[in-house]
Amino acid sequence: MEAAQEAEATRRAERGAVYDREFVDTWQDRANSAAHSGDDAHARFFELLSAEPWFAANIELRAARHKRRHVLDEAQRAQRAVQEVETVPEQRFYAIAILDAIESHAKKKAQEKAAEFAEELREIRTNLLDSKD
Repeated sequence: MEAAQEAEATRRAERGAVYDREFVDTWQDRANSAAHSGDDAHARFFELLSAEPWFAANIELRAARHKRRHVLDEAQRAQRAVQEVETVPEQRFYAIAILDAIESHAKKKAQEKAAEFAEELREIRTNLLDSKD
């Protein structure tokens, strides 16, 4: 029984060494592939996001705030040009909490998806070590 356990441990160690060597030799390609695996999804995300009515409304809201900033900047410039005392207020910035909530939720979901991928990698290695051929 002990000899069989030692043989199994040796086999697993040898398989592990082969797997680890192969992973070390290919990690850069794998990492590059993983980094770009979301490129199409990224493009699709912005296409779909742009089509959402709530997003369009958010863009209008933000644009209105930027327009106000441009008006204030121009008014300040004009007052300086005519050598008047600047009475135009500085731009106010408003937090839009909905975006923080969306980002937080997206981050959580992305971490869950990445954890699933990490588990798949562990399973691949475990299955390789456990296989009998």
